[in-house]
Amino acid sequence: MSKLTHLDADGRAQMVDVAAKPVTQRSAIAQATVRMAPQTVAAIAAGTTPKGDVLAAARFGAIAAAKRTAELIPLCHPLPLDFVDVELALGADHVTITATARATARTGVEMEALTAASVAALTIYDMVKGLQKDVVIERIELLEKRGGRTGTWQRAAKP
Repeated sequence: MSKLTHLDADGRAQMVDVAAKPVTQRSAIAQATVRMAPQTVAAIAAGTTPKGDVLAAARFGAIAAAKRTAELIPLCHPLPLDFVDVELALGADHVTITATARATARTGVEMEALTAASVAALTIYDMVKGLQKDVVIERIELLEKRGGRTGTWQRAAKP
């Protein structure tokens, strides 16, 4: 097993020192799915939910969250994000969220993309909970990362 980078010699959690790593372009794509009744998806599409524009709120929430990831995840480095994009696709009984984060930095942006997708999902939940209590957030996952020492990684196709 390789050395655990987030533990010091005494086994205490620590932030990794990335000072010696080269600054490179990094990107990550994460996805989340919010499952709900077809009637709830229809209300989102029609813009008739009690709290307003669900998709706009989710997009803004996701972008804001990506920018604040280091404040939320204890050992994350604060990164100067170059770009955050959030795509929201309505299905028959779900909303699929795809969040992309890019930065020119010494460490990757996977957590920023995952945080964006997660907060978008939570925002959607909050926006529609008045219509439906049993909404389910599922499959928050990293789809792809690029840049840095490990290069490109992509999730294998879903089963």
